[in-house]
Parts: sequence; C-alpha cells; structure tokens
Amino acid sequence: MKAKEIRQKTTEELNEEIVKLRREQFNLRMQAATGQGAKPDQHGKVRKDIARIKTILHERAKHEAVENT
Repeated sequence: MKAKEIRQKTTEELNEEIVKLRREQFNLRMQAATGQGAKPDQHGKVRKDIARIKTILHERAKHEAVENT
C-alpha cells in the first residue's frame, strides 16, 4: 500500500486497516511457527504497511493538535 493511498482514507478506515494488518501479521507468524510459511516476504511488507499507517495517523494527530492550539 502506498502512502498516497493511505492519505486518502479516513482515520476510522486506517484504524480498521491496522487491525486487519495485525491479524495478518499474527497469522503469518503462526504459519512460520508451524512450518507452513509459504510467503516469507509478506512479513516485511505487512510490517512496513503498519508503520506507514501509524506514521500518517501520527502526522494527522500532530496537525490537529497544532490547529487546536
């Protein structure tokens, strides 16, 4: 997922996306632990997507704090 796509979503959608990605991350960990890890490159992609979303949410929160001051 690209940052441009993430910025177009609402905060609620991004929070839902984080929950979805956390579940996927958990499932990938469980697959790796049981030896069923078919997509080893997915771990990094999911982790980076979560980081991108959190960064944009933090930017929004920071921007709102400045506007309210």
